This record gives sequence, structure tokens and C-alpha cells, in this order.
Amino acid sequence: MTDYLIDAEERMEKTLNNLKDEYVTIRAGRANPGVLNRVTADYYGAPTPIQQLANVSVPEARMLVIQPWDKTALKAIERAIQASDIGINPNNDGSVIRLIFPELTEERRKELTKDVRKKGEAAKVAVRNIRRDAVDRIKKAQKAGEITEDDQKKDEEAAQKLTDKFVEKIDKAVEEKTKEIMTV
Repeated sequence: MTDYLIDAEERMEKTLNNLKDEYVTIRAGRANPGVLNRVTADYYGAPTPIQQLANVSVPEARMLVIQPWDKTALKAIERAIQASDIGINPNNDGSVIRLIFPELTEERRKELTKDVRKKGEAAKVAVRNIRRDAVDRIKKAQKAGEITEDDQKKDEEAAQKLTDKFVEKIDKAVEEKTKEIMTV
């Protein structure tokens, strides 16, 4: 496999991982500590991820419990959650914060699946753009005499197979997340 294809595969893998990371932050009606991945609290003047400030557990299917190691961080964590886009009001009892995930309505589930598909489509476009860049680099290498025409054709076919493989993985990720959201 040429450097162009290795580079393209790494970039496609990053695209797929990025999509999966985005899917973790989408609420599917069940409690998932991943929704807090992008939430940071102001702790002694520094934005700090909640997972570094507290123990996050899932005692029930639709509840997250956040127990800070330092009780003085409780208010900062509560403010950070309220300011975030996760759309859940934290319940602070003085020692822990509870996040209770409401049951999703059918309409909201459909909206979320549309969003999932849209993100999946964007990831596919990114993968195709990576393929286009790799093919352009392969053509330039052939014109510069670095590789033969036969090698160019083989590399272009390999780039297409790589693209097909990642598009299939993206479709599978979209299907899994859609199924998770639509499961009541």
C-alpha cells in the first residue's frame, strides 16, 4: 500500500471516529455519561472536564449521578451543565448532582434520527473528499513519473475499495444509532 493510501485510510479512520464521538453526545433517552464529554466546569479559574472533577455513574437507566471529589466544585459543575446544550436541569442535593433524562417523544426521536443521518451523510462526504485527494495525489505521482500507469490504476482502485469500506462502516454506525434512538 502506498503512502497516499495509508494517509487516506488514517484520515478516513479519524472521520469515522469523529462521527462516533458525535453520536455519543446525542441523547437517546437513556443515561449515558458520554453526554458530559464536552462539558467543562470552571474549577479554580481553569475549564476542567466534569469527568476530571467527579465520579459519574449510572444508577438507573435514565439517571446520571455526578459526585464531585471536591464538594466546592459542586456549584461550578451545576452551572456548567445548565449552560451546556444537553438540555437537562441538574438536581443538586448538596453532595451529588442528579441528571434525570426525560423519556423522548416520538417527534423528538424522529428529529434525532434525522440529525444522525445528516451527520452520517457529512462523514460520507468527508470520506469521498479524502478519496478525491488521494486520487489527485496518485495522478500527480504518475505524471511526475514516480509510479507507472498500472500502479496508478491499482492505487485508484484501492482508494475506491477503501472508500467503499468506510462508507459501509458509516452506514452501520448510522443504523446502530438510529436503532438505539428509536428503541423505546
